[in-house]
Amino acid sequence: MDTVVEKKTGKKDFKKLILEGFISHVLEHGKEPASIFKFAKDLKIKEADFYNYFTSFESIKTSIWVALFDETISQLEEQEVYKEYAVREKFLSFLFTWVEELKKNRSYLLSLYGDKAATFKKLPGDTREFKEKFSDFASELILEGKETQEIASRPLLTEKYDEALWLQVAFVFRYWLDDTSPRFEKTDAAIEKSVNFAFDLMGKSALDSFLDFAKFLYQTK
Repeated sequence: MDTVVEKKTGKKDFKKLILEGFISHVLEHGKEPASIFKFAKDLKIKEADFYNYFTSFESIKTSIWVALFDETISQLEEQEVYKEYAVREKFLSFLFTWVEELKKNRSYLLSLYGDKAATFKKLPGDTREFKEKFSDFASELILEGKETQEIASRPLLTEKYDEALWLQVAFVFRYWLDDTSPRFEKTDAAIEKSVNFAFDLMGKSALDSFLDFAKFLYQTK
């Protein structure tokens, strides 16, 4: 993150100071600080200044996850061509752009999540708000996909599609953390193959066509 700057009023940007201080501590020590009191003291701020912006270290981590998501969406919305994409391409673009944002913070993310084999499988508290925002995004994609018939409407299953896309996010994150290939080429391939597989499953398959035809034959006897 950028170097901490002071506002024109001469007052420090405490939120940015705290965020940068937290990330720096994780990078230097491989874990979060031992206590808020010690952390605030090291930053040369009052403990009360910390609580004006965050309630805990978990809330800092939550803020970082949300910032990564928001920056990803912001970049997508700046691309005129994104609006013209099919739903499958929009989700691919999201994952590729999101991974680019993750790369900027790889050392931090590896320090906190590199040893957690089940990352996102059992939802860590600090990703809960990220998941909520992602679920809203995924629901919009699914609705659009149903309108364009890229995604098939299936009783009971359709309402689980947003969760399926979240599992894809978890898979990509885990895969990327473990990826040692040059320029993370294997992660790029994993994104493309997993998204194509998921949307092939959510799309109208040969089985759906058969059932539609069987229903038609039954109704027109």
